[in-house]
Amino acid sequence: MLQPFRDDFNAAFTPEKYRGLLSRLDAATRSSIQFRVAETPCFFTKALLDEMAATGTELTNQLVESAEYMKLSADAIPERFRLGNESRYPNFMTVDFGLVRDDAGALRPKLVEMQAFPSVFGYQDVLADQYVKEYGLGDGWRWHLGGHDSESYWELLRRVIVGSHDPESVVLLEVTPEAQKTLPDFHVYEDRLGISIVDIEKVKKVGRRLLYEKAGRWIEIERIFNRAIVDEMERKGIALPFDYRDELDVEWAGHPNWYFRVSKFSLPYLHHPSVPKAVFLDEWFTGKGREGLPEDRERILLKPLYSFAGQGIKFAPSDEDLGRIPPEERNQWLLQERATFEPVIATPKGATMAEVRIMYLWPEGGQMEPVISLVRMGRGLMMGVDQNRNQEWVGGSAALFR
Repeated sequence: MLQPFRDDFNAAFTPEKYRGLLSRLDAATRSSIQFRVAETPCFFTKALLDEMAATGTELTNQLVESAEYMKLSADAIPERFRLGNESRYPNFMTVDFGLVRDDAGALRPKLVEMQAFPSVFGYQDVLADQYVKEYGLGDGWRWHLGGHDSESYWELLRRVIVGSHDPESVVLLEVTPEAQKTLPDFHVYEDRLGISIVDIEKVKKVGRRLLYEKAGRWIEIERIFNRAIVDEMERKGIALPFDYRDELDVEWAGHPNWYFRVSKFSLPYLHHPSVPKAVFLDEWFTGKGREGLPEDRERILLKPLYSFAGQGIKFAPSDEDLGRIPPEERNQWLLQERATFEPVIATPKGATMAEVRIMYLWPEGGQMEPVISLVRMGRGLMMGVDQNRNQEWVGGSAALFR
């Protein structure tokens, strides 16, 4: 894509430059990156990225401006994780698209899923910057969306994450953060915003306040940049020192309820040419929505609603696979049309598919803004970095445009 830049990059590539990129990233994030970084950035037209950004905004508004959907999604929040004082809009949005060919042969975005939860906003800015610097790509390349540059991007991130608070009273809250593959991202916020990374199991509740320990002092938490995923806490049996339903004197940057409100749960309620057909499994068993799905099971996915990194996804599910899910749990699963993505990135190892994540910030009192993108390159059934191990010219990448 964006020739001649694609072919020129491939011709100039050397393993030494790639090793230099990885070394730069480790230094810039004060870590050893544990997921696969693609050898190359992806060169896209700004028009294609803008189309995806506009579609993601339209789809999000279909949900958050619908009183009916907001009522239905409220019922989808598990009672034990239903937190009060919910924000009117999600502070963070991510919308994932694959690329398919339309009848005229043009590339068009196809929705994969959307999630009102923070992605790697910090790390992704560093990655794009290091691609340009390490490979000597020269001036004129951009990676911020919505008219932003690096300065305005970080100003908006500070507004959303820190707000008006002293950064010392703002924490990034996560489950065992030092063990997370996203630790490089956490370190970027720590360095750029001055906030602290805190293990959710190690905070202390005193009355209506939450506190964390730093250098022997207990500091009151005034605002939480929430990165703790409920699915992971459930799987690991995390014992929280507070209850999500407690009345607490704390603000949330990324209110936890939005994790449930905008997710795979949203797909059956969306209406747009880019949206694949989808139906809840319990409704499929009653016959509702079956007519919209392909008859060929090879073109269908079975997905759990609330999981990350592709966990639990089943391709071409059989009747036996569907029947093994207990009836009382079937409303937590989705049957979805599977799109055939086009391999659009020419690499020395062959054409590679690209899944593009458009990432948005929605400051309180402001508008939803596309700010940056993320690309996952892969040749397997799934695009996540965990599903493309032991391959080259795949993994996490960045979208650059002129």
